[in-house]
Amino acid sequence: MLSEQEQASYERDGYAVARGLFTPEEVVALREHYMGLRAAGTYPGDFGGVDLTSTDPLKKFPRMIHMHRFDETSLRWLLDSRINTCLTALLGREPYAVQTMLYFKPPGARGQALHQDQFYLKVQPGTCMAAWLALDRCDEENGCMRVVPGSHNLPVLCTQAADTKVSFTDVTVPLPPDAEAQPVVMEAGDVLFFNGSLIHGSYPNTSAYRFRRSLIGHYIAGEAQKVAPYYHPILRMDGSEVTLETSEGGGPCGVWVEQGGRPAVAMREPGQTVTGPQHE
Repeated sequence: MLSEQEQASYERDGYAVARGLFTPEEVVALREHYMGLRAAGTYPGDFGGVDLTSTDPLKKFPRMIHMHRFDETSLRWLLDSRINTCLTALLGREPYAVQTMLYFKPPGARGQALHQDQFYLKVQPGTCMAAWLALDRCDEENGCMRVVPGSHNLPVLCTQAADTKVSFTDVTVPLPPDAEAQPVVMEAGDVLFFNGSLIHGSYPNTSAYRFRRSLIGHYIAGEAQKVAPYYHPILRMDGSEVTLETSEGGGPCGVWVEQGGRPAVAMREPGQTVTGPQHE
């Protein structure tokens, strides 16, 4: 599923792309399935609600969350053996499955500011992992995923306010001056696997008519003992439930400081001020 070169790329950069992991026929069926679900009504997790009268494309096509809890197609995909094989190769052991998401990202939709998934999942020990299936061709015009290679080696960074004119989320993480988010161009059927500490996000969809739909599964390392409460119940890859503890609250986070003329990360406890030059 993933070549040795792709696995080495994951170790170095924090992400790897499995090209053509799902067939064109499977992609078409999934795309039609979720467009049908979206048109049929609202579901648990539709926090923004569907508003067909809104001028905001993300109100007409809000993301769907935890579909596997009510939709058999989503559950089968979350536990798919191909995804399991790839994640097991990257993690060294079989993962646990905790979440599904569907982003529609229609033309004109905002992107999502740079962030780290581990900030939300709070996995202890270890980290979370994502499997991000492209249901359309994803490129810079329609707001493809962007990643910061090597940032998976960073701790969870402290967040700051994001520009909500271009991001539907209101927080982001700052980058040092020498870092840049690079586009990951994908064809429909490709799956992007990435580490929970990898900094990633996307720009708005500037195309006139193209969606950028993606189906995402979130997983946690098999040695994990805790995960945030929103991600329970936790599933083994055979579909059975496993009981883990709940991680609560936030721990220390990293801020960029200057050490020896170079950017470095200093850890800060909640409410603590870190002295010294900081890169915003």
